[in-house]
Amino acid sequence: MVSESLTAAAGFRVEAVKLSGQRETTEFQILEALEIQSDSSLVLFDAQAAQKRLSDISWVEKASVQKLYPGTLQVKIKEREPFALWQRGDVISIISKDGRVITDDVDGRYANLLLVIGHGAQHRVGNILHELKVVPELRSRVRAARLISDRRWNLVLENGITIRLPETGVEKALLDIARMDADSGLLSRDIVAVDMRLDDRVIVKLSDGAAERRKGVVSQRRGGANGAET
Repeated sequence: MVSESLTAAAGFRVEAVKLSGQRETTEFQILEALEIQSDSSLVLFDAQAAQKRLSDISWVEKASVQKLYPGTLQVKIKEREPFALWQRGDVISIISKDGRVITDDVDGRYANLLLVIGHGAQHRVGNILHELKVVPELRSRVRAARLISDRRWNLVLENGITIRLPETGVEKALLDIARMDADSGLLSRDIVAVDMRLDDRVIVKLSDGAAERRKGVVSQRRGGANGAET
């Protein structure tokens, strides 16, 4: 544009860009969104349009672009906070608190985020994290939460044990299982699942090895009892 070339030639060329606030967003992404050319004029630069383009970058929650005459653009970025990991099928994404996908580029830095599994789970992760706050000793051991039929959660612990939570009364169920674990080390035993869905009982599923050992013990006891009777 002739007008842009003239204002740039008059001493209002964009000479510098000051960036702040970015951690995950790369400088290349920001500069690409700004669309600055070698002869771009600060006077004619559309800061509002640039802010909109910056806000379209996945990590960017909010961006501000200010003109500092004679030749500087000041860009401030506020990035989205990674809140949890969301898996559907083979795809795992980092999501924000509102369930928005930030990126599918997940590395080891995010390993401590709760992984939620299933369609719809991304919008309800705040609920299960809120419930888990009442049992911090258990929360640190939970690696994943699977949403079942869009109604309730199964928790998967770091040792592979699954805790089947009820549809309602989740806080009570979590407190009960934390108490049982503190009293008897339940979650360190050779089991694969704890079912908390029934109001009047807790159902514990043994591992195959533990089930076989238990069957052998029961058989020996019965054999001993039969021998005593004869």
